[in-house]
Amino acid sequence: MQGLNNTGDWLTPLSMDIESCKHQPVYFGVVNINIDERTIGSVDVWRCGVCKKRFCEEKQLGIEELADLVGMPKIGPDERWAVSVCKLQQGKHKWKLVKLKESGEIKHECLGEKIIPLRVDDYKIVDSSHWSFLIDDNINKAVEI
Repeated sequence: MQGLNNTGDWLTPLSMDIESCKHQPVYFGVVNINIDERTIGSVDVWRCGVCKKRFCEEKQLGIEELADLVGMPKIGPDERWAVSVCKLQQGKHKWKLVKLKESGEIKHECLGEKIIPLRVDDYKIVDSSHWSFLIDDNINKAVEI
């Protein structure tokens, strides 16, 4: 009975091709984003009831305009959902839902709307002014940024 709360991929049917699945997303959980123990936003996590693939949606409190990605955004099989945090920004610009590969680079809009590359290693942003955390490691938790 201990394995019931396991969110691993062992539940995925072996014959299921995730890319050809007609996804049936159901609500799976949330990651709250806090500053000084006050929630400033969240990431809703949805999971397909058939193939178990996860989808994420960013929610910034007090922001009424539509997000960049509406609906259930696609993520590649070699990517993981994460939140990037910019130590140089304040408020809504301090964090963003991103897709990270195991290694490589992502583009980040920093101060003055300047786009800078950030190095990624082991699904983490490696930079003195930026950091990240994986959604899968923090479902139904609050993360202090």
